[in-house]
Amino acid sequence: MDMAIDTTAPIIIGCDHAAFPLKEKIIVFLKGLGIEVKDAGTFSQESVSYVDYGKKVAKAVSEGEYSRGILLCGTGLGMSMVANRFPRVRAALCSDIFSVRMSREHNDSNILVLGGRIIGDALAFELVRTWLETPFEGGRHLDRIKSLETSV
Repeated sequence: MDMAIDTTAPIIIGCDHAAFPLKEKIIVFLKGLGIEVKDAGTFSQESVSYVDYGKKVAKAVSEGEYSRGILLCGTGLGMSMVANRFPRVRAALCSDIFSVRMSREHNDSNILVLGGRIIGDALAFELVRTWLETPFEGGRHLDRIKSLETSV
């Protein structure tokens, strides 16, 4: 069941050079939905380290400056590894609708990670829209989410 998109909560987005073109298109898509977007970079296709931009977005979500973020790199793998090192970050690398929906319903993902060299524009927009529309179910999933915050 799809819900309305919360357009009051701004989103922070970041990428490396490999996903720069897709990030730019997603920003336009988000703004078209009426969502304020903070662009954490990169700002060109000049080679950069994904780590630097992953840290910017993950830190902002971890510290509560933004409730949600989007990260992109070539495959999404590097960004998901960086982001999930931060407390309170639940970054989900998704390339299909079912996974993105489950990342919200069951895992309360707060960072969506996409592979700019893996998915096309139309799928990326649908993934972002589904991620924004899908609420966290809570219930039995809440204890599991809370247990992520305890040390191992």
